[in-house]
Amino acid sequence: MQSNHAKPTSVPSPPQRILVTGGAGFIGTHLCTRLIEAGNEVLCVDNFYTGRRANIAHLLAHPLFEVLRHDICFPLYVEVDQIYNLACPASPIHYQFDPVQTTKVSVHGAINMLGLAKRIKARILQASTSEVYGDPQVSPQREDYWGHVNPIGPRSCYDEGKRCAETLFFDYHRQHKLAIKVARIFNTYGPGMLADDGRVVSNFVVQALRGEPLTLYGDGLQTRSFCYVDDLVEGLIRLMASDEDFTGPVNLGNPFEISMRDLAQTILRLTGSASKLVFMPLPTDDPRQRLPDIELARTKLGWQPSTTLDVGLSRTIAYFDALLAEG
Repeated sequence: MQSNHAKPTSVPSPPQRILVTGGAGFIGTHLCTRLIEAGNEVLCVDNFYTGRRANIAHLLAHPLFEVLRHDICFPLYVEVDQIYNLACPASPIHYQFDPVQTTKVSVHGAINMLGLAKRIKARILQASTSEVYGDPQVSPQREDYWGHVNPIGPRSCYDEGKRCAETLFFDYHRQHKLAIKVARIFNTYGPGMLADDGRVVSNFVVQALRGEPLTLYGDGLQTRSFCYVDDLVEGLIRLMASDEDFTGPVNLGNPFEISMRDLAQTILRLTGSASKLVFMPLPTDDPRQRLPDIELARTKLGWQPSTTLDVGLSRTIAYFDALLAEG
C-alpha cells in the first residue's frame, strides 16, 4: 500500500555512511546486508554477546563493510550519517541471563549512541519493542497506548530498559533537536535466528525437525503476531528515510494474530513432523496477547508486511533444516 506520505523508495539516496549497532545479530545482519546492497557504507558494531561473526561472514570481504567489536555501554567515536541502534539481547533466555547488563545496554547504550548522534549531527533510529506495551489490556495495540508493564518482574530489565530508551530519545529530540526515529518491533522471525535463542518460532521449528515434543506454555491460547524479517527490515529502512518531522514511535509488525497452539500445528504441518504437544506452566508476566495496529506505518511509510506466515515459515524451516544438518 502506497500513501501520499510514503517515500518513493525504501533505500537512502545518495549512499550514506551508516552505523548499525547489534549488526551481527538476527535483524542486524539482514539490515546490514540490505544497506550494503543499496550501495551504502556500513559499520557493524557488535560485542558478539548474542550476535555471531558467522552471520556477517558473507559481508566481511565487501569493500563497503566494516565490523568493530565494541560494547555500546562504552562511548564510541566514529563519523557516520545515520545510526540504527539495534544492540540489545531480544529473546527472554538471553536478556534474563544477565538482567543488569540488559538494562545497561538499553539505557547506557542509548545515552552513548544519542550522544554520538548529537555530536556528529546524525539521524538515529531506535529499535524499540512491542514489549513496551507489557501484558496489554487493549488490542490491537496502538502507538498511543501507554502499556501495562510490571516494573519489578523478571522481564522488566528488557521491558523497562526499552521504555527508558524511548524516553531518552524523545528528550534528546525535544531538548537538543536531534533527528530521531523510534520503531516498536513486534515478533520477528526468519533465517538467521539462533537455534537455541528461546523464541517460539525457533523453538517449535527445531523441536519439530528433531522429532521432539513442541513445548507450549500455559494453555497455548495466548496469541502473537509474526513478521518475516525481510518485511521488518523494509519497514526500518523506510522509517529512517521518512520525513524528519515524523519521529514515531511506529509499530512494525504483522497484524495477523495466531495462538501458540495454532502456530505449533502450522509448523507440524509444514515440517511433516509427528511431534506431539506438551504443556508447561506459563512464565511470569508472559503477555496473553500481542497484536499491532499498523495504520500509522501504512499511512506514513506506505508499509505493510507482504510475506504470508506459510511462506515465511517455509523459508525459516529450510534454513533450520540446513543448519541442523551441518551438526
